[in-house]
Amino acid sequence: MQNTKSPDLSEKNPPSGAAETTPNSLIPKATFTGETKMTVQNEFTTHDAEILPTSPLVEFWNDTLAPKFVKYRHVLEGGLSRHSETVMPLLEIARGDHVLDVGCGFGDTAIAMANRVGPEGRVVGVDCCDAFLDIACNRPERRFAPNVRFESGDAERGLGVAQYDFVFSRFGTMFFSNPVAGLRSMRNALKPGGRMAHIVWRGRKDNPWLIAAGDIVRRYLPAPGADARTCGPGPFSMADEDTTRAQMVAAGFTDIAFQRIDAKVQVGRDIDDAVNFQLAVGPAGETYREAGAEGVARRAEIMLALSELFEGVQAREGGLWMDSSSWLITARAPR
Repeated sequence: MQNTKSPDLSEKNPPSGAAETTPNSLIPKATFTGETKMTVQNEFTTHDAEILPTSPLVEFWNDTLAPKFVKYRHVLEGGLSRHSETVMPLLEIARGDHVLDVGCGFGDTAIAMANRVGPEGRVVGVDCCDAFLDIACNRPERRFAPNVRFESGDAERGLGVAQYDFVFSRFGTMFFSNPVAGLRSMRNALKPGGRMAHIVWRGRKDNPWLIAAGDIVRRYLPAPGADARTCGPGPFSMADEDTTRAQMVAAGFTDIAFQRIDAKVQVGRDIDDAVNFQLAVGPAGETYREAGAEGVARRAEIMLALSELFEGVQAREGGLWMDSSSWLITARAPR
């Protein structure tokens, strides 16, 4: 996930000539609290950056959401990969391309694109969550993709200028606090005529894998208040085609196209796993978390109701598979 983090841009990379041989304890750690001054020359900066405070939203991602995402990586990565597996063959990526993966998460898409561009190309994955980047750096398959590296950074505060042939994001742009600023940063990072693609969730009714449990939890607990700590605009903030197209036009993109992608998502290894996943992340998890003591007091009856939901899914689908739907949105930078 990416968003409004102070751009520490600590590189999460092995030494030259090795794919991942540096002990984890020696990998530089990004700082997500206080103030950071960036002086390192890298992909995203051409001069010393001003001192910027760490965004409370990014602190929330790192302190609260990242541990939950890591715990349920098997659900998130496994489910999201069904969308990217459909999309990857459609992407206009060529051997030798320089590619940027914005909100690279656990690194699977960055590594997949590194294999596409070949040894003469390169891929940079950027994310604001240190825990995600640590996992990305230590994936076993990274040993076979020495042309990929991972950096900590904030897409809304700059991704460089005219450095990439292709910019990609899977389920990250929906969390931009300022969508036009984040999208414009992605467009600025492209060379003239460069291509971009991002995957975002379509509407709530098309994604029962997240919404069905959220609706059940709302029967027992109040909706989060206006001052609730959240993941940002939320997973459905780019579901409306007209609104998102207007944001992309404002960001300077051309040749904008939308393509629907439908896929089943496995929401847990078993019913208990599915229930606990929903109470950790997504709309159901947000409602439960913000309810505090009231949520804890009613957890048992909420878990029973969610178990009944997933028992029905399992009986109907022959497993814990639920419908999901996304947009593949493609565009170009002006020539």
